[in-house]
Amino acid sequence: MLSLEDFKTSLTLPSPVEPFFPKWKGAEKVSLFVKRDDAIHPIMSGNKWRKLSNALPPSLPKAIVSFGGGFSNHLHALGFICFKLGIPFTAIIRGDYSATPSPMIKDLIQWQTHIEYVDRITYKKRSDSAYLNELKLQFPDAIIIPEGGSQAQALQGIKDLVDEIEVDFDFIVAPVASGATLAGIINALNKRNRTTATDFRSLHKVIGIGVLKGEGYLEGLVQKFLPISKHQTSWHIDHNYHFGGYAKAPNELQTFCNDFNDNMEFKIEPVYSGKAFWAVKDMLAKGKFEDRSRIVVLHTGGLQGAR
Repeated sequence: MLSLEDFKTSLTLPSPVEPFFPKWKGAEKVSLFVKRDDAIHPIMSGNKWRKLSNALPPSLPKAIVSFGGGFSNHLHALGFICFKLGIPFTAIIRGDYSATPSPMIKDLIQWQTHIEYVDRITYKKRSDSAYLNELKLQFPDAIIIPEGGSQAQALQGIKDLVDEIEVDFDFIVAPVASGATLAGIINALNKRNRTTATDFRSLHKVIGIGVLKGEGYLEGLVQKFLPISKHQTSWHIDHNYHFGGYAKAPNELQTFCNDFNDNMEFKIEPVYSGKAFWAVKDMLAKGKFEDRSRIVVLHTGGLQGAR
């Protein structure tokens, strides 16, 4: 059992920002960088740690409850943290995997997680106040962390990510599913723009890559975390690269990820990072970025989900 501070010493922070030189059409006209949050830790990597880092107070909770699917990167990261810190953890999982547990669930079992499988109707109530009150009665000593770790405390962890980027840039590109990571990036840049921007052209721009079908829905998830700002960072979500929906990975995307992993110095997976890097490749080929643009692609980790 570790203290929270001892656990943090096992993490690679700040995560590296590396130049990226793919042989893609149009890549030679811009400067590409990758924010390697996948390198934070070999088991618990990426934006899941960022979103959880400020949800855990120094005086650790007596128990934690959270939600996710059968391959959830969030539950995987949280289960590992709770195991290392000695916090009893309950994972409420959509669908019954008891007969055929996924690799993620096998890890949770190894990490002594208490698992409750629920049907889709029950899982849809995960944000309903009445259902959450029932859980508080069932787990009176626990804190309840939303699906994906998407809560107000997550924004500070994402701000830390942005503050670590010391290279000058024009764009950040990041995959979007629950909205908190993108909102955290926008909020951090709003604060930076307020103190450093001198004209509109100097403002950073954020492009979210929707990894699931959700035009309008994803924007709403982001907006609920954003305070009103006079220095609003320019941002939008591109919905052209979800490949049919969340965790949908047709052959062309699988082939892209496999080729990428064979030729690059780091790996991607088809649920999040693969769609983000595919999007950047396609946008470069279509001339969506001005020449000499400086682009940071956020690698949000989650390689375990590709198992």
